[in-house]
Amino acid sequence: MNASPLIDIQQITYTYPLQNKGKSKAQSPKALQNVSLQIQPGEYLAVLGHNGSGKSTLARHCNALLIPDSGRVLVKGLDTSNKADQRAIRDCVGMIFQNPDNQIIATVVEDDVAWALAVRGLPVNLIAERVEQAMNAVSISHLRKLPPHHLSGGQKQRLAIAGVLALRPQCIIADEATSQLDPLSRREITALLHQLNQDLGLTIIHVTHLLEEAALAQRVVIMEQGRIVMEGTPSTIFTDIERLRQLKLAIPEPIELVSRLRAAGLTLSREALTVDAIVREIVR
Repeated sequence: MNASPLIDIQQITYTYPLQNKGKSKAQSPKALQNVSLQIQPGEYLAVLGHNGSGKSTLARHCNALLIPDSGRVLVKGLDTSNKADQRAIRDCVGMIFQNPDNQIIATVVEDDVAWALAVRGLPVNLIAERVEQAMNAVSISHLRKLPPHHLSGGQKQRLAIAGVLALRPQCIIADEATSQLDPLSRREITALLHQLNQDLGLTIIHVTHLLEEAALAQRVVIMEQGRIVMEGTPSTIFTDIERLRQLKLAIPEPIELVSRLRAAGLTLSREALTVDAIVREIVR
Protein backbone atom coordinates (compact mmCIF):
# COMPACT_ATOMS: atom_id res chain seq x y z
CA MET A 1 0.00 0.00 0.00
CA ASN A 2 1.07 3.58 -0.65
CA ALA A 3 2.71 5.26 2.34
CA SER A 4 0.75 8.47 1.74
CA PRO A 5 -3.04 8.03 1.73
CA LEU A 6 -5.14 10.07 -0.67
CA ILE A 7 -7.69 10.64 2.12
CA ASP A 8 -6.67 10.48 5.78
CA ILE A 9 -9.56 10.56 8.25
CA GLN A 10 -8.23 11.10 11.75
CA GLN A 11 -10.48 10.41 14.76
CA ILE A 12 -13.39 12.50 13.54
CA THR A 13 -16.61 13.08 15.42
CA TYR A 14 -19.64 14.86 13.98
CA THR A 15 -23.11 15.80 15.19
CA TYR A 16 -25.73 17.33 12.91
CA PRO A 17 -27.10 20.70 14.06
CA LEU A 18 -30.49 20.36 15.71
CA GLN A 19 -33.62 21.83 14.18
CA ASN A 20 -35.09 22.13 17.68
CA LYS A 21 -33.43 25.21 19.14
CA GLY A 22 -34.50 24.21 22.62
CA LYS A 23 -31.77 21.56 22.71
CA SER A 24 -28.03 21.93 22.51
CA LYS A 25 -25.98 20.13 19.85
CA ALA A 26 -24.39 18.11 22.63
CA GLN A 27 -27.77 16.48 23.35
CA SER A 28 -28.08 15.16 19.80
CA PRO A 29 -26.75 11.66 18.99
CA LYS A 30 -23.39 11.68 17.23
CA ALA A 31 -23.56 10.81 13.53
CA LEU A 32 -19.86 9.88 13.62
CA GLN A 33 -17.94 8.79 16.70
CA ASN A 34 -14.14 8.86 16.67
CA VAL A 35 -13.80 7.44 13.14
CA SER A 36 -10.37 6.90 11.60
CA LEU A 37 -9.80 5.59 8.07
CA GLN A 38 -7.12 5.86 5.42
CA ILE A 39 -8.00 5.55 1.73
CA GLN A 40 -5.16 4.87 -0.65
CA PRO A 41 -4.71 6.22 -4.21
CA GLY A 42 -6.30 3.86 -6.72
CA GLU A 43 -8.22 1.91 -4.08
CA TYR A 44 -11.79 0.68 -4.55
CA LEU A 45 -13.43 0.97 -1.13
CA ALA A 46 -17.02 -0.02 -0.35
CA VAL A 47 -18.64 1.65 2.67
CA LEU A 48 -21.61 -0.42 3.82
CA GLY A 49 -24.29 0.13 6.41
CA HIS A 50 -28.03 0.39 6.88
CA ASN A 51 -29.82 3.76 6.79
CA GLY A 52 -28.63 5.99 9.61
CA SER A 53 -25.38 4.09 10.20
CA GLY A 54 -23.22 7.11 9.32
CA LYS A 55 -21.86 6.00 5.95
CA SER A 56 -23.12 8.99 3.95
CA THR A 57 -22.02 11.38 6.69
CA LEU A 58 -18.54 9.87 6.49
CA ALA A 59 -18.54 10.21 2.69
CA ARG A 60 -19.46 13.90 2.88
CA HIS A 61 -16.45 14.52 5.08
CA CYS A 62 -14.16 13.23 2.34
CA ASN A 63 -14.67 16.25 0.10
CA ALA A 64 -15.40 18.98 2.65
CA LEU A 65 -19.19 18.98 2.28
CA LEU A 66 -19.13 18.44 6.04
CA ILE A 67 -16.42 19.49 8.49
CA PRO A 68 -15.82 17.40 11.64
CA ASP A 69 -16.54 18.77 15.10
CA SER A 70 -13.30 17.18 16.26
CA GLY A 71 -10.47 15.36 14.52
CA ARG A 72 -9.53 16.22 10.96
CA VAL A 73 -9.69 15.01 7.36
CA LEU A 74 -6.74 15.46 5.03
CA VAL A 75 -7.08 15.11 1.24
CA LYS A 76 -3.67 14.99 -0.43
CA GLY A 77 -2.40 16.66 2.72
CA LEU A 78 -4.97 19.48 2.55
CA ASP A 79 -7.16 19.98 5.64
CA THR A 80 -10.86 20.06 4.71
CA SER A 81 -11.52 22.65 7.44
CA ASN A 82 -9.37 25.19 5.56
CA LYS A 83 -11.83 27.08 3.33
CA ALA A 84 -9.03 28.23 1.02
CA ASP A 85 -8.33 24.58 0.11
CA GLN A 86 -11.92 23.38 -0.33
CA ARG A 87 -12.16 24.06 -4.10
CA ALA A 88 -8.96 22.06 -4.70
CA ILE A 89 -10.26 19.27 -2.44
CA ARG A 90 -13.57 19.06 -4.31
CA ASP A 91 -11.80 19.04 -7.66
CA CYS A 92 -9.73 16.11 -6.38
CA VAL A 93 -12.67 14.22 -4.82
CA GLY A 94 -15.84 14.33 -6.90
CA MET A 95 -19.20 13.06 -5.70
CA ILE A 96 -22.35 11.61 -7.22
CA PHE A 97 -25.57 11.24 -5.24
CA GLN A 98 -28.77 9.20 -5.10
CA ASN A 99 -30.74 11.48 -7.40
CA PRO A 100 -28.82 12.49 -10.54
CA ASP A 101 -31.43 15.17 -11.33
CA ASN A 102 -29.93 17.19 -8.47
CA GLN A 103 -26.61 17.35 -10.35
CA ILE A 104 -27.92 18.00 -13.86
CA ILE A 105 -27.99 21.69 -14.80
CA ALA A 106 -27.92 22.14 -18.58
CA THR A 107 -30.63 21.34 -21.12
CA VAL A 108 -28.38 19.25 -23.40
CA VAL A 109 -26.22 16.30 -22.33
CA GLU A 110 -22.87 17.54 -23.68
CA ASP A 111 -23.47 21.02 -22.27
CA ASP A 112 -24.08 19.53 -18.86
CA VAL A 113 -20.76 17.66 -18.95
CA ALA A 114 -19.06 20.92 -19.95
CA TRP A 115 -20.76 23.12 -17.36
CA ALA A 116 -18.28 22.85 -14.47
CA LEU A 117 -15.36 23.32 -16.86
CA ALA A 118 -16.90 26.45 -18.37
CA VAL A 119 -17.51 27.89 -14.90
CA ARG A 120 -13.78 27.44 -14.18
CA GLY A 121 -12.91 29.37 -17.32
CA LEU A 122 -11.08 26.63 -19.21
CA PRO A 123 -10.30 27.21 -22.91
CA VAL A 124 -13.02 26.08 -25.32
CA ASN A 125 -10.82 23.52 -27.10
CA LEU A 126 -9.76 21.95 -23.78
CA ILE A 127 -13.40 21.81 -22.63
CA ALA A 128 -14.39 20.03 -25.87
CA GLU A 129 -11.57 17.51 -25.43
CA ARG A 130 -12.44 16.73 -21.83
CA VAL A 131 -16.17 16.49 -22.54
CA GLU A 132 -15.52 13.99 -25.33
CA GLN A 133 -13.24 11.88 -23.16
CA ALA A 134 -15.67 11.91 -20.23
CA MET A 135 -18.66 10.92 -22.36
CA ASN A 136 -16.66 8.12 -24.00
CA ALA A 137 -15.55 6.83 -20.59
CA VAL A 138 -19.17 6.33 -19.48
CA SER A 139 -20.57 5.37 -22.91
CA ILE A 140 -22.98 8.26 -23.47
CA SER A 141 -21.40 9.91 -26.54
CA HIS A 142 -24.39 8.86 -28.63
CA LEU A 143 -26.69 10.79 -26.27
CA ARG A 144 -24.80 14.08 -26.54
CA LYS A 145 -27.54 16.13 -28.18
CA LEU A 146 -30.44 14.83 -26.08
CA PRO A 147 -32.09 16.78 -23.27
CA PRO A 148 -31.31 15.07 -19.93
CA HIS A 149 -34.99 14.57 -19.12
CA HIS A 150 -35.17 12.12 -22.04
CA LEU A 151 -32.61 9.84 -20.39
CA SER A 152 -33.28 6.78 -18.26
CA GLY A 153 -32.25 6.73 -14.61
CA GLY A 154 -29.10 4.77 -15.37
CA GLN A 155 -28.19 7.12 -18.24
CA LYS A 156 -28.66 10.12 -15.96
CA GLN A 157 -26.24 8.62 -13.46
CA ARG A 158 -23.74 8.09 -16.27
CA LEU A 159 -24.19 11.76 -17.15
CA ALA A 160 -23.58 12.77 -13.53
CA ILE A 161 -20.41 10.65 -13.49
CA ALA A 162 -19.26 12.20 -16.79
CA GLY A 163 -19.68 15.69 -15.33
CA VAL A 164 -17.42 14.73 -12.44
CA LEU A 165 -14.91 12.92 -14.69
CA ALA A 166 -14.49 16.00 -16.85
CA LEU A 167 -12.89 17.74 -13.86
CA ARG A 168 -10.20 15.05 -13.79
CA PRO A 169 -10.64 14.02 -10.14
CA GLN A 170 -8.45 11.45 -8.44
CA CYS A 171 -11.40 10.03 -6.51
CA ILE A 172 -15.12 9.58 -7.10
CA ILE A 173 -17.52 9.02 -4.23
CA ALA A 174 -20.75 7.25 -5.25
CA ASP A 175 -23.12 7.98 -2.36
CA GLU A 176 -26.00 5.48 -2.73
CA ALA A 177 -25.82 6.33 -6.44
CA THR A 178 -27.71 3.17 -7.45
CA SER A 179 -30.49 3.27 -4.86
CA GLN A 180 -33.11 4.71 -7.24
CA LEU A 181 -32.25 2.43 -10.15
CA ASP A 182 -33.68 -0.88 -11.34
CA PRO A 183 -31.55 -4.02 -10.73
CA LEU A 184 -30.04 -4.06 -14.24
CA SER A 185 -29.05 -0.38 -14.07
CA ARG A 186 -27.61 -0.92 -10.59
CA ARG A 187 -25.35 -3.67 -11.90
CA GLU A 188 -24.31 -1.53 -14.88
CA ILE A 189 -23.38 1.49 -12.73
CA THR A 190 -21.49 -0.73 -10.27
CA ALA A 191 -19.61 -2.32 -13.19
CA LEU A 192 -18.86 1.16 -14.57
CA LEU A 193 -17.36 2.29 -11.25
CA HIS A 194 -15.18 -0.82 -11.21
CA GLN A 195 -14.13 -0.16 -14.81
CA LEU A 196 -13.14 3.45 -13.99
CA ASN A 197 -11.08 2.15 -11.09
CA GLN A 198 -9.36 -0.45 -13.26
CA ASP A 199 -8.90 1.52 -16.49
CA LEU A 200 -8.23 5.04 -15.18
CA GLY A 201 -6.79 4.23 -11.76
CA LEU A 202 -9.45 6.33 -10.05
CA THR A 203 -9.98 5.90 -6.34
CA ILE A 204 -13.60 4.82 -5.83
CA ILE A 205 -15.54 5.15 -2.58
CA HIS A 206 -18.76 3.23 -3.12
CA VAL A 207 -21.31 3.99 -0.40
CA THR A 208 -24.17 1.49 -0.33
CA HIS A 209 -26.44 -0.65 1.83
CA LEU A 210 -26.32 -3.50 -0.71
CA LEU A 211 -23.75 -6.22 -0.07
CA GLU A 212 -23.76 -7.39 -3.68
CA GLU A 213 -22.43 -3.99 -4.80
CA ALA A 214 -19.35 -4.47 -2.61
CA ALA A 215 -18.24 -7.75 -4.21
CA LEU A 216 -15.82 -6.04 -6.62
CA ALA A 217 -14.28 -3.76 -3.99
CA GLN A 218 -10.74 -4.28 -2.74
CA ARG A 219 -11.77 -3.40 0.82
CA VAL A 220 -15.06 -3.16 2.68
CA VAL A 221 -15.86 -0.99 5.68
CA ILE A 222 -19.14 -1.52 7.55
CA MET A 223 -20.60 1.20 9.74
CA GLU A 224 -23.04 1.05 12.62
CA GLN A 225 -24.10 3.89 14.94
CA GLY A 226 -21.46 6.21 13.58
CA ARG A 227 -18.56 3.81 14.03
CA ILE A 228 -16.60 1.41 11.84
CA VAL A 229 -17.48 -2.05 13.15
CA MET A 230 -16.05 -4.33 10.42
CA GLU A 231 -13.25 -3.91 7.91
CA GLY A 232 -11.59 -6.28 5.46
CA THR A 233 -11.73 -7.79 2.00
CA PRO A 234 -15.15 -8.81 0.63
CA SER A 235 -14.17 -12.49 0.89
CA THR A 236 -13.41 -12.04 4.59
CA ILE A 237 -16.39 -9.85 5.44
CA PHE A 238 -18.97 -11.96 3.60
CA THR A 239 -18.11 -15.17 5.45
CA ASP A 240 -19.62 -13.86 8.70
CA ILE A 241 -23.25 -13.97 7.62
CA GLU A 242 -24.70 -13.90 11.12
CA ARG A 243 -22.78 -10.74 11.95
CA LEU A 244 -23.99 -9.13 8.73
CA ARG A 245 -27.57 -9.97 9.65
CA GLN A 246 -27.06 -8.42 13.09
CA LEU A 247 -25.97 -5.26 11.30
CA LYS A 248 -29.33 -5.24 9.43
CA LEU A 249 -27.77 -5.93 6.04
CA ALA A 250 -29.65 -8.05 3.51
CA ILE A 251 -27.67 -11.13 2.48
CA PRO A 252 -27.49 -11.53 -1.34
CA GLU A 253 -28.67 -14.86 -2.76
CA PRO A 254 -25.20 -15.91 -4.03
CA ILE A 255 -23.73 -15.43 -0.55
CA GLU A 256 -26.58 -17.44 0.99
CA LEU A 257 -26.02 -20.16 -1.60
CA VAL A 258 -22.30 -20.36 -0.87
CA SER A 259 -23.03 -20.65 2.85
CA ARG A 260 -25.45 -23.54 2.27
CA LEU A 261 -23.08 -25.34 -0.10
CA ARG A 262 -20.27 -25.11 2.44
CA ALA A 263 -22.61 -26.38 5.15
CA ALA A 264 -23.38 -29.33 2.87
CA GLY A 265 -19.67 -30.16 2.75
CA LEU A 266 -18.66 -28.56 -0.53
CA THR A 267 -15.29 -26.79 -0.46
CA LEU A 268 -15.55 -23.38 -2.08
CA SER A 269 -13.04 -20.56 -2.27
CA ARG A 270 -13.70 -17.50 -0.14
CA GLU A 271 -13.51 -15.52 -3.39
CA ALA A 272 -16.72 -17.17 -4.66
CA LEU A 273 -18.98 -14.16 -4.11
CA THR A 274 -20.96 -14.04 -7.37
CA VAL A 275 -23.02 -16.57 -9.31
CA ASP A 276 -20.34 -16.81 -12.03
CA ALA A 277 -17.61 -17.38 -9.46
CA ILE A 278 -19.67 -20.07 -7.72
CA VAL A 279 -20.24 -21.88 -11.03
CA ARG A 280 -16.50 -21.79 -11.77
CA GLU A 281 -15.75 -23.25 -8.33
CA ILE A 282 -18.27 -26.07 -8.74
CA VAL A 283 -16.99 -26.92 -12.23
CA ARG A 284 -13.43 -26.94 -10.94
